Amino acid sequence: MKSANKITASRRMTRGLIAVLVLAMSVSCLAQNSSSRDAAKLAGQRARRIVLVSIPDRRLAVMEDGNVLAYFPVAVGADVSPSPTGEFEIVNRVSNPAYYHAGTVMAASEHSPVGTRWIGLNLKGYGIHGTNAPGSIGRAASHGCIRLKNRDVERLFAMLRVGDAVSIRGERDDEIAEVFGGVQVAAADVAAETSGQ
Repeated sequence: MKSANKITASRRMTRGLIAVLVLAMSVSCLAQNSSSRDAAKLAGQRARRIVLVSIPDRRLAVMEDGNVLAYFPVAVGADVSPSPTGEFEIVNRVSNPAYYHAGTVMAASEHSPVGTRWIGLNLKGYGIHGTNAPGSIGRAASHGCIRLKNRDVERLFAMLRVGDAVSIRGERDDEIAEVFGGVQVAAADVAAETSGQ
């Protein structure tokens, strides 16, 4: 009988220890999940990024807190369909967008006129997107949108989110000169970037 009581007591003690271990692990997991949520929340609170587009330089810069994070060569609107100038905001982001224009619909593909990514602005019909004509980059050749090579727009797409600002400038000013350099420097940079160097 004493032996049976010892086994029962031992089992109760083992169950108690298991319960304590499970409780300790649960508290640890809850604390980790809370920390992960807090980290994700803080990451979601990054500074609003600004996309600065210089039409004369045919370049785009991504900025955060006054620092340039990346530069990209772009195509801008042709003389008959100029790019809009002013201050805009990103309102949508679409991976592998379909192309819609004047009754034409083209399925998403790298051969689509809008390429592999669309970053829509709060000006209906205008955005920043890829292209099926990479030779147009560095020129005034679009229907008003800002075009990038598909690999560049995919990188840009990952850097931005809805709510980020877009400033499209039609003339060189002090800020454009500071961000993109002098006229000769900017022109040389665009030529090197578009030639694949």
